[in-house]
Amino acid sequence: MFINNSSLKTHRRKHTGEKTFKCEVCEKMFASKSDLRKHTRKHTGEKPFKCVDCKKMFTQSCSLKRHMRLHTGEKPFKCELCQKMFTNNFYLKEHRRLHTGEKPFKCEICEKRFTQNGHLKEHMNIHTGEKPFKCEICEKMFTQNGHLKEHMMIHTGEKPYKCELCEKMFTHNGNLKEHMRIHTGEKTFKCEICEKMFTHNGTLKMHMRIHTGEKTFKCEICEKMFTQNSHLKEHMIIHTGRKTFKCEVCEKMFPRNNKLMIHMRIHTGEKPFKCEICEKMFTRNATLKMHMRIHTGEKTFKCEICEKMFTRNATLKMHMRIHTGEKPFKCEICEKMFTRNATLKMHMRIHTGEKPFKCEICEKMFTQNGHLKEHMMIHTGEKPYKCEVCEKMFTHNGTLKMHMSIHN
Repeated sequence: MFINNSSLKTHRRKHTGEKTFKCEVCEKMFASKSDLRKHTRKHTGEKPFKCVDCKKMFTQSCSLKRHMRLHTGEKPFKCELCQKMFTNNFYLKEHRRLHTGEKPFKCEICEKRFTQNGHLKEHMNIHTGEKPFKCEICEKMFTQNGHLKEHMMIHTGEKPYKCELCEKMFTHNGNLKEHMRIHTGEKTFKCEICEKMFTHNGTLKMHMRIHTGEKTFKCEICEKMFTQNSHLKEHMIIHTGRKTFKCEVCEKMFPRNNKLMIHMRIHTGEKPFKCEICEKMFTRNATLKMHMRIHTGEKTFKCEICEKMFTRNATLKMHMRIHTGEKPFKCEICEKMFTRNATLKMHMRIHTGEKPFKCEICEKMFTQNGHLKEHMMIHTGEKPYKCEVCEKMFTHNGTLKMHMSIHN
């Protein structure tokens, strides 16, 4: 029922769609004078309705009523499916689309669909390149307000996402989800070439550079290239000489904490990595992996000159010096050059007189372990070197060679 005929006529326009009242500014049409009056406030900026709690101003009375629910906590609109409560009916309608899967807002460029018009508007910034959201601290611009909010956590240090297992905190929920794979052991990203599995897509991308040979990170000093930024950072220490982590036992310095932790196993004797075949223990997982090639016979590193195969890249590099003649290790006393640092160290004992290898039977001392082993044959009577002509046996290969001159 209506109090007068005028009110009835205004109501009927809702059914007929008749709009007789026109905005003089934008020419938009309205069914009632009161609707036009409310609309005009957008142009004039008039906000006659004021919140008594926070003093915020509104153009319409109904907007003020909805706003007041923020202060009172009132949520009169309830989702019948999940029982979640909302302050206004509009939010409830948007929420229901989560249950129905309805996405009425469509991007005309890429045809992606959205549950809310606001999400579509933010999405359009990707196509237009518009970045309307600005960080007030560093002035970086963003296409979406959500991205700005996430970015602000860098400045505030806020980490609202917590791992329930180890209590580590994260700024983004996505980072927390990735972190959880460490606990679950889930590896969802697979290399299509070698089928190795990874917990993170970023780790897979870095791994792919092994197959492609791509090296995107360049040292600005010596121009050496690296597959990973972390490898470049480690390399830079060569130039800077910066070593900030100190061993409290021997005072040796290290560029990274993980290098120090591995080094500490020398002092503690800890060897956490075990070979399942021969049960030999190792301080590092990488050393165990190299050791496993002894059992598998795998030799992945090939000399391009003589085609000899090696289990380790470091061994190949040392081998290459035979072909190049490179001898990078120099004795500071007699200036003799060596292909390997270990050979230089053994040579230095000639100058120092150091003989660290002792025969347990006669207590004779030797500069090299190999010399001690040869010496032990005197005590054991072992003669592993045989003359193929007369079958005479010798303890040393050098003695066999001298003997062979008799036959020649």
